[in-house]
Amino acid sequence: MSLLLTRRRRAAAAVLTAALLVPLAACGNDDKKDADSGSEATSSTSGAPKADLTVLAASSLTDVFKEAGAAYEKANPGTKVTFSFAGSQELAAQVKQGAPADALVTADTKTMDGLSGDTGKPTVIAKNRLVIAVGEGNPKKVENLKDLADPKLKVVLAAPEVPVGRYSQQILDAQKIEVKPVSQEPNVRAVLSKVELGEADAGLVYKTDAATATDKADAIEIPDAENAIASYPAATLKASKHSEAAAAFVAWLSTPEARKILQGAGFQQP
Repeated sequence: MSLLLTRRRRAAAAVLTAALLVPLAACGNDDKKDADSGSEATSSTSGAPKADLTVLAASSLTDVFKEAGAAYEKANPGTKVTFSFAGSQELAAQVKQGAPADALVTADTKTMDGLSGDTGKPTVIAKNRLVIAVGEGNPKKVENLKDLADPKLKVVLAAPEVPVGRYSQQILDAQKIEVKPVSQEPNVRAVLSKVELGEADAGLVYKTDAATATDKADAIEIPDAENAIASYPAATLKASKHSEAAAAFVAWLSTPEARKILQGAGFQQP
């Protein structure tokens, strides 16, 4: 009897041990699944931080940055990029006044350099050149810069504090050409608009801006020896509340994808 009782006790112990091991094994499997899923979550959330970004950008970037912003948002789901376009001098004033923004792109290095205390290290993302914008079909038969000195010609330029205005005066002075503009505009788009509307016979604008108005204005090329090169630096703003996301966007502007978009709009590589 004692031998039978011992065997029964051993059998019961074995059953109990097996029962206890089942949930432990299940817990081990669950832990493995959690670890695996955690690993997948980490890899799926890698990339640029998600944020709503505000980017201050030069007026001449209006069209191309809308395309670039859409491409960036598509590549970085959860991120939204909102642009505020104006003349570079206006953008600088906004930065100095503490306007809430995350990044800045100007049409010249001089304006950006003047904000060194408010920005991160700038990177030139593109370059541009000037052309003479004239009415469709060039009714006044403008051929070169010297023609802009004709007092009978209504010429409009950007204001001297605007990058394109400084570039314009630079190339006119270099050729010793005196032009008396009928108006001086706050940004390059305003200059182009005057020509498109027939309020001016000619104006100096960026090549990329003239390309956006092919059905309302024509562009007269300016030889390289008489031209000026505009550089577009981009930088994060130190006051940004999304510094990592802003840095990721500024860095993206120098990637092959962004450069392809810029070149497609007529901008040159830096």
